[in-house]
Amino acid sequence: MVIPSDYIFLVGPISFSGPYCQANIVFQLDGMIVAPTDAESWGRGLLWWIEFTKLKGITIQGNGVIDGRGTGWWQQDNPFDYPIDDDFKLIVPLNNSVQERPPMPIRSELNGMPSIKPTALRFYGSIDVTVTGITIQNSPQCHLKFDNCVQVLVHDVTVSSPGDSPNTDGIHLQNTRDVMIHTSTLACGDDCISIQTGCSNVYVHNVNCGPGHGISIGSLGKDSTKACVSNITVRDVVMHNTMTGVRIKTWQGGVGSVKGILFSNIQLTEVQLPIVIDQFYCDHSKCRNQTSAVAVEGVTYEKIRGTYTVKPVHFACSDSFPCVDVQLSGIELKPVQLQYHMYDPFCWKTFGLLNSPTVPPIDCLQIGKPARNGVHTDHDICV
Repeated sequence: MVIPSDYIFLVGPISFSGPYCQANIVFQLDGMIVAPTDAESWGRGLLWWIEFTKLKGITIQGNGVIDGRGTGWWQQDNPFDYPIDDDFKLIVPLNNSVQERPPMPIRSELNGMPSIKPTALRFYGSIDVTVTGITIQNSPQCHLKFDNCVQVLVHDVTVSSPGDSPNTDGIHLQNTRDVMIHTSTLACGDDCISIQTGCSNVYVHNVNCGPGHGISIGSLGKDSTKACVSNITVRDVVMHNTMTGVRIKTWQGGVGSVKGILFSNIQLTEVQLPIVIDQFYCDHSKCRNQTSAVAVEGVTYEKIRGTYTVKPVHFACSDSFPCVDVQLSGIELKPVQLQYHMYDPFCWKTFGLLNSPTVPPIDCLQIGKPARNGVHTDHDICV
């Protein structure tokens, strides 16, 4: 299939579905595809706009554009109903008023869109998926999503949405393994890359992220669910003006584990919270305390350098399942005073090693392992 250059096509919600398709299909996108902006085209709401499902060997390539024209979705009648990134709670403006919600876009002339917002481009249940060269912009919600896929390659891709567009993750991975993402530029209003439960063997390198909320593992374990994430490498990444840098976020009450994680050679410019583990994540106004937790084990941070505007390190780990084997080396983070209160590194129930001196000193990390740790008895639920 070919979308030729110099053409713009208005395309409604569409699904290209297998499994009874020939293998190794190429979708050549050199022109522009735009989404409808009238409510009637979306019915009561859909989770995706363009979907490829149950295919073996599918490539989307070219230098064209997928434009979700999401402005009408971002500003609904009740914008405060959007799930909010819980780590905004850590960011306090100098006027001492807590920023309960991020700034919203200017209200659109488009109204009455369904409350369910679609992902622009979704792949489900597919093997050997490649996305390269294209631009995805202004998605109503997530820009590019992979669910239940194996062997995924994304490179030389651009994602572009305003930094205040709500819940517009750049690339979202779920139940997907054997993934490589590289040489791409991701600017959005949520996580540049979001790695969810069921993901393993993910390698991200040479990515430019910002604006956005950084690169996140999670959130995991919501509603007491099982979550398993392993063997994730994120390296050679540049982040600028993001909320967080590299982050792991889990809900209280979940089970499972996050293990075998490497964040290496991350260059940061004016990032609010460069290094975060938050095992008390909650995007509601209030969440009840629970003892169970998704265990976090074997996380290495090396060569994380640059500037921060709020707090360099925030490790908030579970009382029942402390974070273990957290290793840091080559950490050089310097403060830049902007409009926020600034804080020292924070650690709670976080155990590991400082393999070199850090800037600033991360004295709160507890060296070694806890005397009693639920990780060792429960983490094999993911094996």
